[in-house]
Amino acid sequence: MKKYDLTISLVMFKSDPELVNEAIESVYRSRLDFKFYLIDNSSTDSLRSLKKDDRCEYIHTGKNLGFGKAHNIAMARALTESNYHLILNPDVYFGENTLEPLITFMKNNPDVGQIMPKVCYPNGKIQRLCKLLPSPVDLFGRRFFPWFPGATQRNIKYELQETGYDKVMNIPYLSGCFMFFRTTALQDIGLFDDRIFMYIEDADITRRMHLKYKTIFLPLVTIYHHYAKGSYKSLKLMAYNVHGAFVYFNKWGWFFDSSRKSINQKVVSTYLERKRS
Repeated sequence: MKKYDLTISLVMFKSDPELVNEAIESVYRSRLDFKFYLIDNSSTDSLRSLKKDDRCEYIHTGKNLGFGKAHNIAMARALTESNYHLILNPDVYFGENTLEPLITFMKNNPDVGQIMPKVCYPNGKIQRLCKLLPSPVDLFGRRFFPWFPGATQRNIKYELQETGYDKVMNIPYLSGCFMFFRTTALQDIGLFDDRIFMYIEDADITRRMHLKYKTIFLPLVTIYHHYAKGSYKSLKLMAYNVHGAFVYFNKWGWFFDSSRKSINQKVVSTYLERKRS
């Protein structure tokens, strides 16, 4: 059975059609043999018009399944349809020759299961989306108590800001806005934990991937992300964020998580302490 070079899934919920179309057009600029899945969690199918051609499949769920559960619909198919799968946010865009280098890097590095490129705001400023595995203090502190003494310095470390974001790094928590997976690695570690409605499902799946494969930040490739930070503006989205955190920490451990400690220590010693020395 012939496989696509790449499958892509993009989940929509009352999304801005102009932004979504910008994301779709970005993929269509590539020269790859791909299959694009548009999963629409909206109550109506008004976004169906964004389907461009036979390479694009529109799936209307009719209800808001959440981020991970909706992506899992396409990811389950990708396991047998393609060599690589891209999770793409509807507010992301990029230029030509962006996807091809990611596939080349994967082919040249079979121990890599996941890649995130350099992510910038539309004005070119970099987004600090490489993170250590979160503790409850990291997640709840930066959301609710950013004024607390020492919070700023802790966040600088959590986001690995002092690495410079200028080198290839093996990072245990990569952003869900653009997740480039090897499908055989997904077969191994599983799909999104659909108990998490949205937010922090990216930490969970990257962590599971990181335990068996390298999860790479690749700054040689750049994408652009509008990045609305919805949970900071909506009580409902904030509730989803908190619920997801409870699922995550009940799964991995709250304050006693030896795996988190050892993984984070390795990242800090590799990319922060060596840089200082």
